[in-house]
Parts: sequence; C-alpha cells; structure tokens
Amino acid sequence: MKKLLFSGWNFRRVIYLIGGIFIVIQAIVEKQWFLLIPGIYFASMGFFAFGCASGNCYTGYQRPKANAPAVETSYEEIKNKA
Repeated sequence: MKKLLFSGWNFRRVIYLIGGIFIVIQAIVEKQWFLLIPGIYFASMGFFAFGCASGNCYTGYQRPKANAPAVETSYEEIKNKA
C-alpha cells in the first residue's frame, strides 16, 4: 500500500489530487455539500491512483508505418439455396 501511494506519480495524478482538494475546499467554503462527493472522488483518484489518474485510460497512439504492406482481404460468396 505504501508503494502504491508514494510511487508512480505523474502529472495527471497530481492534477487530479490538486483539483479534488480544490473542489472539496470550495464546497466547504460555499456550503455546497453535494459537491463534496465529486471532490472526494477526484482527490481519491489522485491519491490512490485508480481510474484515469493512474494512466489506465491512455491507450497510446501508434502511427501506421509508411512501408507496411497492405493487408489483403479475401471474400467468399455465399449463395442462398432457395
């Protein structure tokens, strides 16, 4: 658990944590209690590294190779016996 909390920090995780803390503080100051739920959720995503804050939402972009051969697709005609 210690390793999860203190390692693997990235920019997105810090932004989620700071944003969540900001939402919680603003909810308390403005007495908008229903905003505590999303604030706590975003702060916990940053602190505990789950969801998109851990980088699991990024699938990566792979540019197609310029010299890659085209894939040949073959089709088979199916005739209906009526």
